[in-house]
Amino acid sequence: MTMFELQNTTSSKIAAEFVRARTRAGSPAMGMVMTLIIVVPDEDAEAAMQAAQRASREHPARVLGIILGDARGKPQVDATVGTGGGWGGETALIRLRGEVVRYAESVVLPLLLPDSPVAIWWPTEPPDDPADDPLGALARRRITDSAAATRGKSSVMHRQCQSYAPGNTDLSWTRLTPWRALLAAALDQHPVKVARASVSAERISPSADLLVAWLNDRLRVPVERHTSEGPGITQVVMDTKQGPITITREDGRLATFSSPGRPDRPVALKRREVPALLSEELRRLDEDDVYAATARRLVALEKES
Repeated sequence: MTMFELQNTTSSKIAAEFVRARTRAGSPAMGMVMTLIIVVPDEDAEAAMQAAQRASREHPARVLGIILGDARGKPQVDATVGTGGGWGGETALIRLRGEVVRYAESVVLPLLLPDSPVAIWWPTEPPDDPADDPLGALARRRITDSAAATRGKSSVMHRQCQSYAPGNTDLSWTRLTPWRALLAAALDQHPVKVARASVSAERISPSADLLVAWLNDRLRVPVERHTSEGPGITQVVMDTKQGPITITREDGRLATFSSPGRPDRPVALKRREVPALLSEELRRLDEDDVYAATARRLVALEKES
């Protein structure tokens, strides 16, 4: 990958370097389908950009990594711009320092691809209200990851659900896609009424909290939350008159599906890595109605408890 360092630069100079980089690569018109903004601390930037690189193979994008430094002092914008090297589009890692940190959107706005959607991802610490965040307001899809937060981890998911707006999503929800598909298939095979359900997971698991809310919203039955050693979600039980329907996953890779009158069977239920989760979320940029309903139910359950 060819990288170019721009010191004490501007948005217009970064945009010009994008054009020069594409021309040098012999591809002045790359088939990019979106802009992906990544707001990330310096220490997490490399891992986040690597995850975005893998996701860009499925979603060619202009990826703008934004590192917000100390807001005190003289404003300065530094950038590393490049193309190729396994990226499905082009990339810039932009470091902001000084007063410009408070107006990061003014740096990012001129760099958005015209006439194409914008997504934003906070790999670690999300804002309490992503849609109200100045950078979040630029995007149609706002992706957080409550499980990766380091501050107030037990309450991050609740705050995200409280501030839900169309276009918001969280990778803790994306992690549930295989679980939800398997549970829906189980009920298709056993079209019986569920009387109650339970979810077992490690103590702090935003995905487990969302799964409790989703089951409660869909089944309209009490759903208990139990603590296990993990990793992640380890068991879901749905009680019926015929007996329990149980999915148990103790190692984070292979689950056992048990149901009344049928032999137990193994089911692949591997915990997915962040690039796969990010790719899934970038496939749809419209509102996720099911997540919206689940977020509302989680907030309601918190009020009831």
